[in-house]
Amino acid sequence: MRIEMRIMVGLNKKEKLMSHLYDINAPKKPTNLSVNSDLLKRSKKLNVNLSATLEQALNEKLAILESERWKAENKTAISAYNKYIEANGCFSDEYREL
Repeated sequence: MRIEMRIMVGLNKKEKLMSHLYDINAPKKPTNLSVNSDLLKRSKKLNVNLSATLEQALNEKLAILESERWKAENKTAISAYNKYIEANGCFSDEYREL
C-alpha cells in the first residue's frame, strides 16, 4: 500500500484554505441577507467589513464541509490503512523516541 502526502511550504493556514476552496479572482456578486439587527448595528459601529467577514466565515464553513466530505469518501481507505498500521506498524517506528 502506498500513501502519498503533499506538503505545502510557505503558505499560512488561511492561504492554503482559500487557494483550494474557491476562485479568489471571481467577480463579486451583490446578495441580499437577513441579519440580526443588533448584530448588524454593533458590527457597523466597530467598522466591521461585512463582505470580508462573510467571505471568511463561508470559507471556514466550506473547509469544514469539504473535510467531512473527504473523510466520508475516503473512509474505506483510511480504515484499511489504519488496520495495516495496527498489524504491521509504521515505517518510522524504529526511529521514534519515546
